[in-house]
Amino acid sequence: MDRRQFLGWTGIGMLASSFPLVLAACNNDEEETATTEPAANTEAEPEIDRSVREDGFQAVGTIQDLESEGRILDKMADVLVIQSPQSQEIAAFNPLCTHQGCTVAWNAEATRFDCPCHGSQFDASGEVVSGPATKPLASYEVKTEDDWVLVKVS
Repeated sequence: MDRRQFLGWTGIGMLASSFPLVLAACNNDEEETATTEPAANTEAEPEIDRSVREDGFQAVGTIQDLESEGRILDKMADVLVIQSPQSQEIAAFNPLCTHQGCTVAWNAEATRFDCPCHGSQFDASGEVVSGPATKPLASYEVKTEDDWVLVKVS
């Protein structure tokens, strides 16, 4: 073995042996951050029961959230609920663009869904306004009950 090979293998060995130390240092920082951060919001917000009820509906957010934000995006259930600024009607859709599955964004000013990936646009009823998407967004049955917005996904 010549000197160049020896130094190469020695360098690789030193890098490999320091890898667990680097991982441990990163892991400790995350734990400290998690334990030293102050509590986010101590006000009593209602807890969302995400279980599917017997009638097939599940809660995705509160009416107050919908009114303040103009939309509710629940990525766990793949649901985007909007409230039309003109008619105040509530509608629920699958937020995945039918072109290639990017998550669409609700543009309240233009009253349409915009796909950030390839520029597809859908109107407030989920129909394609401009492509490359050719199929409308899947829509879901939606209703309000007490303070909750409920969506029937299946």
